[in-house]
Amino acid sequence: MISKPAVRREHLAALVNQLPLFLGLVLLWMLLWGRFSWINLVTGIVLAAIVSVGFYLPAVQMSGRLNLWRLAVYFVKLVWDIAHASIQVAGLALLPRYRASNAIIAVHLRTRSDLILTWTAVSTSIVPGSIVVDIDRIDSTLYLHVLNMADLVETERFRQSVLATEGRLVRAIGSSEDVERLRRINAEENGAAGSGADPHGAGGQRDGGGAP
Repeated sequence: MISKPAVRREHLAALVNQLPLFLGLVLLWMLLWGRFSWINLVTGIVLAAIVSVGFYLPAVQMSGRLNLWRLAVYFVKLVWDIAHASIQVAGLALLPRYRASNAIIAVHLRTRSDLILTWTAVSTSIVPGSIVVDIDRIDSTLYLHVLNMADLVETERFRQSVLATEGRLVRAIGSSEDVERLRRINAEENGAAGSGADPHGAGGQRDGGGAP
């Protein structure tokens, strides 16, 4: 029979594990509105509570590691990406002869952490011009709809930007295993690039078809 203190500890652990998701939903709500106000904060908290209770998801396990400097770098780069992409999307909207050349891009992440997968998806979706349309949790793959992808060079550039976001998150909040895995994969890819081989292999990352 499980003792009451053990049950309390399990409930507390579940609450702590759900806290990042709750705070992430509140942050996402605030970012979608684009400005801070108390009414936005309160409604974000209420909606996050409804989503957390009504659409319960398995708890995302925390890594137990936090690098404040790397976290600051991540947030600064995220704000810059949002501002830069906002200007780019506004410019596309004003072009009189702009022809849409959108794409569905699959990005296979290098880590297997639900925490990193979730925050990479959120970080990418709040940047104007791209949004996650599907996630393969087993394979750690994000499928994103992206604006203005004219050729394979731009597609690969975008894919690398998502992987760079993942890398910043791993260095900021990833576990020691995630950091070591990322370091090993980077070393393997650098070695493959130096030898002229495809770092992703024959079954590498996949592109979706362009949208009209």
